[in-house]
Amino acid sequence: MKKVLIPTKLNAVAREALNQHGNYLVVQDDSADLAALASQHPDTYALIVRSEKVTAEIIDALPSLKVVIRAGAGYNTIDTKYARARNVDVMNTPGANANAVAEEVIALMLADARHVVPADASTRAGKWEKKNYMGKEITGKTVGIVGFGAIGQLVAKRLSGFDVKILAFDPFLSEERARDLKAESAELTEIFEKCDYVSLHMPENDETRGIINKSLLARMKNGATLINCARAGIINEGDLRALKADKGLRYLNDVYPKDEAGEKPIADIADIMLPHLGASTVEANYNAALRSATQLIGYDDKGIASYVVNRDVPEGLDKAYSELAFALSYLCRSIAGGNKQMKLIETSFYGDLATFGDWLLVQIVAALSDDFDRSLGYDAALDYLKEMGVEYFNRQTDASKGYGNSITVDVTTSVDAATFRRISVRGTVAEGNMMISRINDFDKLYFEPVGTAVLFIYKDRPGVIGQIGNALAEAGINIDDMRNPHDPAGTYSLALMKVNSKVNPELIAAIGEKIDALHASCVNF
Repeated sequence: MKKVLIPTKLNAVAREALNQHGNYLVVQDDSADLAALASQHPDTYALIVRSEKVTAEIIDALPSLKVVIRAGAGYNTIDTKYARARNVDVMNTPGANANAVAEEVIALMLADARHVVPADASTRAGKWEKKNYMGKEITGKTVGIVGFGAIGQLVAKRLSGFDVKILAFDPFLSEERARDLKAESAELTEIFEKCDYVSLHMPENDETRGIINKSLLARMKNGATLINCARAGIINEGDLRALKADKGLRYLNDVYPKDEAGEKPIADIADIMLPHLGASTVEANYNAALRSATQLIGYDDKGIASYVVNRDVPEGLDKAYSELAFALSYLCRSIAGGNKQMKLIETSFYGDLATFGDWLLVQIVAALSDDFDRSLGYDAALDYLKEMGVEYFNRQTDASKGYGNSITVDVTTSVDAATFRRISVRGTVAEGNMMISRINDFDKLYFEPVGTAVLFIYKDRPGVIGQIGNALAEAGINIDDMRNPHDPAGTYSLALMKVNSKVNPELIAAIGEKIDALHASCVNF
C-alpha cells in the first residue's frame, strides 16, 4: 500500500477515489501544519496539496516521497527544483478551476456595474441612497479578453447571454476557434482602445510582466473597466495609479504578489478587491480533487506523466536540442508578429531526434504560447493544441538529406480570411552550440540564437546594410554578429544581426520603413 498524505481541506472525492482503487492508504488531515504531519508520516509516497508550502525541508522529511500533486494550476509554493534533485515528480491539475475563475469575472463585472458592495453596506446602515447608485448594463458593451486559453474562452461563453461584442487577443488561437466562441481577433492596442471591459487572462513571465502599462492604459475609453483575475505582476500599478482618476477607470482585482494577510499596495486604486477567490468554489475544489486522484492513479498504473511540471530532459537527449526546439519556435513566433492566428504547426525531427519528437513538441508549443508551460508533457501539449483549434503534423524525415540531428519547425498563420503565411526554420547543435541554419529560403545561416537579434528582409541592392548599421549606431546599439544571404533567385536579401542590447520597436519600424523592408522584427531569445 502506498501512503498518500492530504494535509488540506480538499474534497473527499480524492480520498474516496484512491481508497476505491485499493492500492493506497490515504491520510487526510487539515488540523495540523504540514511539517508536523510530515514528521508523523515519513513513509508518505504521494503528497496532495493546495496552497501549502512544500519546501526542501518538507521533502527531506519524507524520504519515501515520489510525487507531489498540486490540486490546482499554480505550483509556485512547491520547491520544484529541489524536488527534481530528490527525484520527486511534481504535478498540477490545470483547467480544474477554469470555470470558477470565469464566473468570478462575471460576478465582478455585475457587482461593480450595479454597485452591489457599497449599496449593500449603505442599506444595512439604514440609509436609502438609491440616487447615489445609478448603475449601468453589461448588455451591448464591448468586452476585451486578453489571453484566450481555457479561462478566457469560458469567460466568452459565460458572456454570450449578455449580447456583448467580444474582442480576443491571443496569437495562439485559430480563426475558426475564435468564431466558434463568437469572438473577433484583435490586436492588444485595439482591445484597449475599443472595449468597455478588459479582462486579463495571461500568465506572468519575463515577456508579460508589466505589459499592461501606460501605453495601453492611456488608450482605454474613459470610464472603462479593467479586471485582473490572472497575475498581479502583469499590470504596472504605478501607471494605472497615474491614469485611473483622470480617465475615470474602474479596476477590479483578485490577485496579489503574495497570498497573505496585510495591507495591499493596490488598495487605493482597486474598486473591488477579493482575497484570490478565483478557484474557491465547491465545484472547483471537487474537480481539482478528482483530477489529483485520477492523475496519481494514471501515473502509477500507466506511467502517464503529462502534467509533471519538473521533468528532466529524457535520457539520451542533449538538453541543447530541447533549447533549440524552443528557440526555433520562438523565432517563428517573433517573425509572425502581432496577433496572427495560428493555423498549423509542422515539425521534422532528423536523425536521432526522431525518438524524442513527443518531448520536443512540448518545447515548441511552449515557445509559441505564453499560456503553455514548457515543463508539461506531450499529451498536455496535444490537448492544448486541440483547445486552441491548431492542427499539428509531424512529418516523416528523409535521412538521405544529410541534415544529421536537426529540427525543422513550420508555422502557418492566418493573415486574413483569404491569406495564409508560412514561416519555416531549421536548426541544429554544433559543438554544443545552437545554430539556426535556415529561415524560409535563406539557407546556410549558422546563426546562434542567443541574446537579441534584428531581422530585415528587403529587395536586394547595395547600401542597405550600411543604412541599418548607421541607424543602430545612432541609437547606441552595436552589431556583434551578422548574416546577409540572398534567396535562391537573388531577388531578396536577409539581414540577420546579433546586437548588444534590446531594440525599441519604434526603431525597428523606422529602419524597416527607411529601407523599404518586406519584414522587420526584433527577437529576444
